[in-house]
Amino acid sequence: MSEAVGDAAAGGFDGKAFVAQLSTAPGVYRMYAADGSLLYVGKAGALKRRVASYFGNTPKTARIHAMVAQVARMEVTVTRTEAEALLLENQLIKSLAPRYNVSLRDDKSYPYVLLTQERWPRLAFHRGPRAVPGRYFGPYASAGAVRETMDLMHKLFRLRSCEDSVFRNRSRPCLQYQIGRCSAPCVALVEADAYAESVHRASLFLEGRSDELGEELAGAMEAASAQLEFEQAARLRDLLATLRGLQARQYVDGHAANLDVLACAMQGSAACVLLLAFRDGRNLGTRAFYPRTNGEDSAEEVLAAFVSQYYAEQPPPAEIVLDRAIPDAELIELALAEAAGRKVALKSSVRGERAGYLDLARRNAQLALATELASRGAQQARSEGLRDLLGMAEVPARIECFDISHTLGEATVASCVVFDPAGPVRNQYRRYNISGIEPGDDYAAMRQAIERRFRRALEAEAAGGPGPAAANAVLPDVLLIDGGAGQLAQAREALADLGVEGVLLVGVSKGEQRRAGDETLVLADGRELRPGAASPALQFIQQVRDEAHRFAITGHRGRRQKARTTSRLEDIPGIGPRRRAALLRHFGGLGGLKAAGEEEIARVEGINAALAARIYATLHGLAPPAANG
Repeated sequence: MSEAVGDAAAGGFDGKAFVAQLSTAPGVYRMYAADGSLLYVGKAGALKRRVASYFGNTPKTARIHAMVAQVARMEVTVTRTEAEALLLENQLIKSLAPRYNVSLRDDKSYPYVLLTQERWPRLAFHRGPRAVPGRYFGPYASAGAVRETMDLMHKLFRLRSCEDSVFRNRSRPCLQYQIGRCSAPCVALVEADAYAESVHRASLFLEGRSDELGEELAGAMEAASAQLEFEQAARLRDLLATLRGLQARQYVDGHAANLDVLACAMQGSAACVLLLAFRDGRNLGTRAFYPRTNGEDSAEEVLAAFVSQYYAEQPPPAEIVLDRAIPDAELIELALAEAAGRKVALKSSVRGERAGYLDLARRNAQLALATELASRGAQQARSEGLRDLLGMAEVPARIECFDISHTLGEATVASCVVFDPAGPVRNQYRRYNISGIEPGDDYAAMRQAIERRFRRALEAEAAGGPGPAAANAVLPDVLLIDGGAGQLAQAREALADLGVEGVLLVGVSKGEQRRAGDETLVLADGRELRPGAASPALQFIQQVRDEAHRFAITGHRGRRQKARTTSRLEDIPGIGPRRRAALLRHFGGLGGLKAAGEEEIARVEGINAALAARIYATLHGLAPPAANG
């Protein structure tokens, strides 16, 4: 790749002079305003021709006119191919968020089925960063589709679903084993080879390779029958029959299709793209997306941008059916095929059952957009109500809310959620693990969280420039504190000590009966407001407060579970999987082991006196003796 840069002359940016130095190679161009902000990122099969179109005499939309009038500088990056230019364009749009590009909102993570990478793999629902080692299958259109798939998987392949903390400490099979949904590897009721075979077959099913799986099951059934293992052969027969029954019901136009159906609805500058997904012929449900159009009013352009950005992050199926032809369809096909390592087809003219699914997607896109616009109208009314209630000149552009969560002082976590007039801004949520305070001191916890958040804001503001820390530098217009006058005082003192000004502080205190609608709003000057349950402003505050509460509790539970899980037997030197299983089996669980004395523990096979002393000391919070056996 190579770069070229053009800056504004004294009389403004000379687009024609900049075009004169460009080549006809493919690449990406970037337009910047005088203040350095990025206006637009675009791709081009021929940079010279594409950039020249902005500065010629051809008719342009009002959006393009407004954008070009602000250009003070341009940069281009030459790429080897058009497909490479498309990939680079998507990366830059996602990372830099240009003002005039259509962009796919990334405020929700996609649901996946996770098959963990361990000796006894676990099948689990996953949403969020892919931090857990293993294979991720999806994304699925909805959480319901994931749970439906997992329910089927547990019935077919009997893989475990329990968390590691439960799995490692069981002494007898759980209910999942009793109802035939797990093979109980936790208590060694299944051989490792047999479990690994089930994992392999589950992977084939999730990859959409059901035909291959069927052939493998048929071969295994015949082999088991030939070896007179009739029970195993019968189980494989039933599994094969279930699989064939699923395939018979789930074909699309006679084929076990892997396809997505996409339809775009627009009303003014609002857009909805509806996704209807099929994998291996299975209908995975629908999902609605609401891209930021940033002034673009062409449904074809919005749909093209969605396809480019969505499938740059998610693996594309073999076939993508669109409700309209889109610009650069051949280029997008080529780029997706290169990324996927196989052919990907974009189709906008279909017949038969696919046409029926396309009509279904169109109607659902229109309905979803109408519902979203009604919701936005209600949200706008709540935002304006909050402005009026608090006596502000403008609708608050950014609202933050802090909450504290703990269990009797254990694993205290503070949450900070962010809202704007359109709703939650989830990628800017933050959690703070609180330490160094007296357990259960909510005031100190609140002060520490406020200090940490706004100290980072001051540091980010001092550093300046774009980057991940830039969001920290933005101060809220309204800061909600879940609590009464005491918590509010801590927040006010923390902001004063840091020299932070211009933030409107509001404490949200529950009423005497702790009933929704009875909340009292405590202001920094001591005034108290009781707007009542019918107030749109209070409904907005309740929405923000409840989200902060949910986010804090989720973080607290995770921290508490981690603390409890890592304090188990696996932390004791000399205790491996076999000894741990022997101990739990002998005493019937961790409770029985904790109730035992050193002499009783030492009677377990493989446990000597020294190791028994270490186990007893660790489980009872005593200083363990030196490890020597």
